[in-house]
Amino acid sequence: MKKIQKLVGEEEKLRMPIAQGLPWTTDEPKCLIKPPVKKNTIPIDLKLHSDIRAVERARFAHQVAEKGRLIKQYKMERERQQKLEEEEEIKRLRKELIPKAQLMPYFDRPFVPRRSEKQPTVPREPKFCIPRHKMIKCCRMSCNDMSGPSQLQHLPSSVEKAEALYKNRILQ
Repeated sequence: MKKIQKLVGEEEKLRMPIAQGLPWTTDEPKCLIKPPVKKNTIPIDLKLHSDIRAVERARFAHQVAEKGRLIKQYKMERERQQKLEEEEEIKRLRKELIPKAQLMPYFDRPFVPRRSEKQPTVPREPKFCIPRHKMIKCCRMSCNDMSGPSQLQHLPSSVEKAEALYKNRILQ
């Protein structure tokens, strides 16, 4: 037990820092030399891209506004000129258009239409046959596939006649 108390006492002493005083000197204290004073730094003017872009954009917006104003002014001037021209045209037409008397028609000689000298048109028979180059292939195929007379009744008469003429030409 005594040993343990002795060890604990030693550990406590080691934990406590021992204050060490400064050595005694007879020399006068040295005055440190002050470093030379530096000049104040002058900041450089920064040219940010956003600032440059803002100036260019403002210049462009001013140009666009100026152009829009000139176009508007030009349109107004053109409308004014057109209005003046229309007014001048109306004034000129009013001076020119003086009402004049119309000639009276002759009632003692009534109008009698004359017979036309052209020959009358000659009527022609309609062509019911379809030329071979205009005939539709599917129409030919569907007509060939049909076998019963009941199916042929649904075909139009012009197609029937065309098929008959086509078969006659092939047989000759």
